[in-house]
Amino acid sequence: MKTLICFLVSLSTFALPAMADEQAFPPTESGRTELKTLPAGVLLKRAGPGNYFEQSNRLFMPLFRYIQRHNISMTVPVEARIENAEMYFWVAQKEVAKVAGNEDGVVVERLPERRVASLGARGSYSRANFDSARERLLGWVRQQGQLEITGEAYAVYWNGPFTPGFLRRYEVHVPVREKPAA
Repeated sequence: MKTLICFLVSLSTFALPAMADEQAFPPTESGRTELKTLPAGVLLKRAGPGNYFEQSNRLFMPLFRYIQRHNISMTVPVEARIENAEMYFWVAQKEVAKVAGNEDGVVVERLPERRVASLGARGSYSRANFDSARERLLGWVRQQGQLEITGEAYAVYWNGPFTPGFLRRYEVHVPVREKPAA
């Protein structure tokens, strides 16, 4: 049993860094809520019908084939819009020149710097975990008083598919801005 646990921890610790070249921004620590500014960047988007949890495999593979075809390194995290299934891969700044435009349902988006409230968490990438974290995050934002929500909450996933659910890190983000002074 001890050998199995050591193997699983090693796999989750080393498998994703071997797949992912770099982080687009620092993760929010599990159990912590914070405001953060996401950098401007180039992201690859794949959309599909239904919600993310019904479509994640269908969204992932076209994005993965795109980065393989253009020799673009994998970057973490992966962003997921839940209700209108969308998955986003960040493109590392040093890899942007390799982006060849829209292909096979993958859309290139250039996003400006964004301000978000973020809640870090651990666990499987499930609807129940997302919903629970989203409600905690929205409650925290409402308690702040000076923040205004400007968009839908979405998931941010840090670990690959070979990481056991109990070791996975994720965040829920909601776009915010400071309320104008009265």
